[in-house]
Amino acid sequence: MQNQPHAAPLAAGKGLTMPKMLGVAAFLAFVFAAVPMFIAATGRWDFYYTLTSVALLSIGAAGVWLTFYIGRINIGQGAYALAGGYVSAVLITQAGVSFWLTLPLAGLFCALISVLIGLPILRLRGVYFAMVTLVLTEVARLTALALPVTNGAKGITSIPLPGGVSVFGITLIPDFATLQNPRQAFYFAAIGLMILVYVILWRIVNSRLGHLCRSLQQNEELSASIGVNTAWLRIMAYAISSFFGGVAGAMFVSISQSIYPSSFVVQDSVNFMLYCFLGGLGYVFGPMLGTLLLYFGWDLLSVAGKYQLLIYSGAMITLMLVLPNGVLSLFDRKGGGK
Repeated sequence: MQNQPHAAPLAAGKGLTMPKMLGVAAFLAFVFAAVPMFIAATGRWDFYYTLTSVALLSIGAAGVWLTFYIGRINIGQGAYALAGGYVSAVLITQAGVSFWLTLPLAGLFCALISVLIGLPILRLRGVYFAMVTLVLTEVARLTALALPVTNGAKGITSIPLPGGVSVFGITLIPDFATLQNPRQAFYFAAIGLMILVYVILWRIVNSRLGHLCRSLQQNEELSASIGVNTAWLRIMAYAISSFFGGVAGAMFVSISQSIYPSSFVVQDSVNFMLYCFLGGLGYVFGPMLGTLLLYFGWDLLSVAGKYQLLIYSGAMITLMLVLPNGVLSLFDRKGGGK
């Protein structure tokens, strides 16, 4: 991880230029206007679920990207997505808490767990940290199987749809159960949440905290020698990463209205990491693009039948060799973000 590319151009700390602002405006117009118009015209309402899944997966991948940013490989994000999902499900079904309140609570619970786990393992070198995180998802699955509150292998089902939110008699969020098409509402909620997460991530990277985190990525010993609290930075980044994973898991539970110990497995944790690689480790919005490409790419390869996994693996290896800085490096005129 010592030679990982800088998180530029989107993390260069130079603010929003006019081309970037136009790009953001075009993106917002596309996801909030063009996509709904296309779905309404074609009648393919299933696209809402697909795109909602992509948005939520990209939120989890954003957290994994942040741990890459401090020079650590995180292969355990699926554990926090599963934990966040169960926290939300338990609070909704057994405590009657509003779904919208369970979102931050699920994230905070995962952040707390990550701090307890991260205190000892974040002191390890990158390779050892990666190996430890690899088992976290399986540990979370076995814990969900064993605890009475999670209902074991039966999981938690019949989770109600999100209720409405009103302030001074003004409805801010409608009751999803009363909507004719809740899939569209989930799509807007997931896209809005994704945009908020990536704005926060972009702001972190372009702040003093982000610059300090980048110093860890390059040389931890040098950073510590000039007074940087490397342990605190690693814990902070890992907690934020896990918070994103917990929020994504909680949102998934509301959409599926159920959760099981197998809802997130080790393969999901690996995929979160691959989304970052494919989009570009040197770009804040790399995980978002990587999630989109990998999700739809896998579905398109289904026509290959039994050769689907072989072609998929070969394509991933080829892309990493040809574009080591990710797909977004194709649009970087400065070459790889340097």
